[in-house]
Amino acid sequence: MKSMFFGTKDTGPVADAVKSHWVDTRLPAWARPYARLARWERPIGWWLLLWPCCWSASLAAIAEEAPGPNPWHIALFLIGAVAMRGAGCTYNDLIDEDIDAQVERTRSRPIPAGQVSRSQAKIFLAAQALVGLLVLLQFNTFTILLGFASLLPVAIYPFMKRVTNWPQLFLGLAFSWGALMGWAASFGSLSWAPLVLYAGGICWTIGYDTIYAHQDKEDDALVGVKSTARLFGAWTKPAMLLLYTLATLLFALAAVLADAGPAAFAGIALGALHLLWQSIVLDIDDGDQCLKLFRSNTTYGWILFAGFVLDALIRWL
Repeated sequence: MKSMFFGTKDTGPVADAVKSHWVDTRLPAWARPYARLARWERPIGWWLLLWPCCWSASLAAIAEEAPGPNPWHIALFLIGAVAMRGAGCTYNDLIDEDIDAQVERTRSRPIPAGQVSRSQAKIFLAAQALVGLLVLLQFNTFTILLGFASLLPVAIYPFMKRVTNWPQLFLGLAFSWGALMGWAASFGSLSWAPLVLYAGGICWTIGYDTIYAHQDKEDDALVGVKSTARLFGAWTKPAMLLLYTLATLLFALAAVLADAGPAAFAGIALGALHLLWQSIVLDIDDGDQCLKLFRSNTTYGWILFAGFVLDALIRWL
């Protein structure tokens, strides 16, 4: 039993991980490979999964004239985002072991590096999924069923890079699902506002993950992995402008449908400036810059969330 859980070897952090993170300095050596498998040292992933939930919950608060999103729901979404992002990364790494071993940036991940066995990874996956299930069961029946439906895009996403130039679209379907969940948690149903928000989230996700994918485009070409980064190539900047413009317009339409006020639209406008900045300064041949711009989408999430929350509070007052 001990070897099943502790039979790992710590061969060092993943290549593109945050340096000197608490995962690599504070956790016991046996736990570090599991934390890396769940990407705890890279919180950007669960932030990107969390933001659509928070935006949706905030739009719901505007629509129902509440002073802000339900704090209990936000706390549940946070725990669920960390758990399910970790579960998703573990699942992806199990599926992609052969590809990760051939790509410079990913060959140091726990499974291809031999830090965690496939059996250990599967047990860890089940544990994280259980946490996600316990969180999901705190919501109303409609939201629970909606949460289970999200497993379909999550399950198919890792295979898409093998068959289509648009794997980022399928990532958007999975990562933007929270745009439906926040509204459903408040109303026990869906309407046009969360559906349009979901569509905007998909465009936003394709945009930021295209930036991320430019880090690996040379290795991806060698091993046959498809991506929008390879598809767009030199046309990435115009494509980013189009995707981010669509995302902004759809977010604005969702706000209109939720009967939002000026503060919400101010947040969307400030967020649009941030996305425009990303598109203008992007250098697709600078991997370090691509990673920084990708991570800057946490800031974008805060901008939209702040605008929606402020609008809900003003409306309530």
